Amino acid sequence: MSENDGQDQVPLPDLNAIEAPPLDQAAYADDEERSARIASDLEAVFDVPVQVSAVLGRSKMDVSDLLKLGPGTVLELDRRVGEAIDIYVNNRLVARGEVVLVEDKLGVTMTEIIKAERA
Repeated sequence: MSENDGQDQVPLPDLNAIEAPPLDQAAYADDEERSARIASDLEAVFDVPVQVSAVLGRSKMDVSDLLKLGPGTVLELDRRVGEAIDIYVNNRLVARGEVVLVEDKLGVTMTEIIKAERA
């Protein structure tokens, strides 16, 4: 047995009970307060400018072909319709998403956050 022998143990809820136990409103309020405190801690970086790019796809071509492009030219990209696009922040891949139309404007919704690999 351990040194505590039952001390400092949190009682588990009865999962077979017909009714769910009441929500702990104090714990919920603590979560809201903690979230607000974290948001206020981040205020220092709210005004830091970043460059955000949404890459629909890529294409390689010679400069001579590039100079021949004009309005209405269709360019073949390395992605298919419906594939996720890459979202870069300061030239670092951070997410993948989808193109959406919002009030006649194009936008991007993030569908996957890419976890950074730390060296």
